[in-house]
Amino acid sequence: MQSAKQPAPAQMPKQQMSGAELMIKALVDQGVEVIFGYPGGAVLPIYDALFKQNAIRHILVRHEQGAVHAAEGYARSTGKPGVVLVTSGPGATNAVTGLTDALLDSIPVVCLTGQVATHLIGSDAFQECDTTGITRPCTKHNYLVKSADDLARVVHEAFYVATSGRPGPVVIDLPKDVQVAQGAYTPKDNVRHKTYRPQVDGDVAKIKETVALLAAAERPIFYTGGGIINAGPKAAALLQDFVKLTGFPITNTLMGLGGYPGTDRQFLGMLGMHGTWEANHAMHDCDVMLAIGARFDDRITGRLNAFSPGSTKIHIDIDPSSHNKTVHCDIAIVGDAARVLEQMIAAWKEGGYKPNRKALDAWWAQIDQWRARDCLKFTQGDKIIKPQYAIQRLYELTKDRDTFITTEVGQHQMWAAQFYKFNQPNHWMTSGGLGTMGYGLPAAIGVQLGHPGKLVVDIAGEASILMNIQELGTAAQFRLPVKVFILNNEYMGMVRQWQEILHGGRYSQSYSESLPDFVKLAEAFHCKGLRVTDPADLDATIREMVAYDGPVVVDVAVDKAENCFPMVPSGAAHNEMILPDHRASDREPTVSEDGMALV
Repeated sequence: MQSAKQPAPAQMPKQQMSGAELMIKALVDQGVEVIFGYPGGAVLPIYDALFKQNAIRHILVRHEQGAVHAAEGYARSTGKPGVVLVTSGPGATNAVTGLTDALLDSIPVVCLTGQVATHLIGSDAFQECDTTGITRPCTKHNYLVKSADDLARVVHEAFYVATSGRPGPVVIDLPKDVQVAQGAYTPKDNVRHKTYRPQVDGDVAKIKETVALLAAAERPIFYTGGGIINAGPKAAALLQDFVKLTGFPITNTLMGLGGYPGTDRQFLGMLGMHGTWEANHAMHDCDVMLAIGARFDDRITGRLNAFSPGSTKIHIDIDPSSHNKTVHCDIAIVGDAARVLEQMIAAWKEGGYKPNRKALDAWWAQIDQWRARDCLKFTQGDKIIKPQYAIQRLYELTKDRDTFITTEVGQHQMWAAQFYKFNQPNHWMTSGGLGTMGYGLPAAIGVQLGHPGKLVVDIAGEASILMNIQELGTAAQFRLPVKVFILNNEYMGMVRQWQEILHGGRYSQSYSESLPDFVKLAEAFHCKGLRVTDPADLDATIREMVAYDGPVVVDVAVDKAENCFPMVPSGAAHNEMILPDHRASDREPTVSEDGMALV
């Protein structure tokens, strides 16, 4: 006998909690372990919810810009999104520089900003600003949450948007009344973005066309950028496999350093404005270029109409808007770098392809001639520390450790890129697209939190470090043993270099007068301070810095007049480089549009 149909059980009402509690629960479900933030009136309900839990650690920074840079360093070094919490008005606007930095360098950051109550929006209330309007141009996406019931869904969507496709920063603006209102929680697994579906696999026909072109190439080159890092460790491993399989030369952008081992013979060094002679000339003279996760930035291309003029260009990028934005490519492949490399390696093997060995040997012979110029050569005397030597010794004394390097922005940044060799991804954190002074110290704090017990060094300049020097207080409070290695030439070095070369030596406002005593300043922030002026004492000072179990500031007095070479001046082609006087070219000089004599 058929039993009577049982009535469906009554659906349990969803658990109600405050918007602030919903926020914390959503962050925990996303796997968030660290938040970088600074409290204020419009986010006090969230801070109260943070106080009542132990799953998420909050790091109190000294400035909201520092919070975003710390989140960037954490994200870049761990591969996990960085999370920021700031208040309304000036809290949000102070975060704008960091958000723009993260957007240009494709760093996944979720920034939670407080906002005045919904009924006060538009009334010019205390500490109100149009956060979504202000951050729209400098974020991948942003949200203004108007209901507590929407809050958990928005958080889960924000993490998906920030980390999928080409990564980037996402802002969630949170009115104070939404933080205290009651709402229902939406589980992470119940949220699926309605429209955003980045393409991961590359077009098979284009991949087959690409491997055929590579196999037939006589002067090929790999050109890779930060997209290799963003695609995860698998992408870097696959890139290395493909480079070894083909025997081709490879160069990286500033953001791509570490995506391929910097000590490998096939690596030509960084390319671009301060790239190596061999990298820039190989890019100019190549006949087939495979660009992966790079965006043909102006620091790389130089004068566009002279960029690698005779090459067939293939561009792999997960962001279709990057294709043909500045440089026309013959083949554009949309897809994830790791997945497309996997497809290419399979297609190469399945097709039984081999490189054109005779042509490739001739190509390497030419590259070795360029390499023989030794474009990074410098002379270290016994009285004044050359900045290149300082980086070189830092590398030699730390290369056998699992060392993470951040930088500020300027000459020291370029010397670090030239002289510190990175053999694995996620160990080099720098501000590339925006060139943000003050990035390195807070970024180092974020890296250190993501990698407790590891050596983290911020290579800095004396001008740039002062932009966010207050974050030494954060390092001291949380006992983070970050090391700040200042190359102190008493100038805004890159500005001074351009004024010397392009503006007749008129050093307008580039000399840093009234610099602090960095040793005393470090001690005032409860850190260790060291100073070195003699090249003979440099190694011992670096060893002392590394051995100290706490934050250290090292003030390295370096040559005030040293310039960073090679250099591609503004308006020049990328193979028209200036070298130091003692390495002057034997070619007849050419003259750029601005009258600058070029090598």
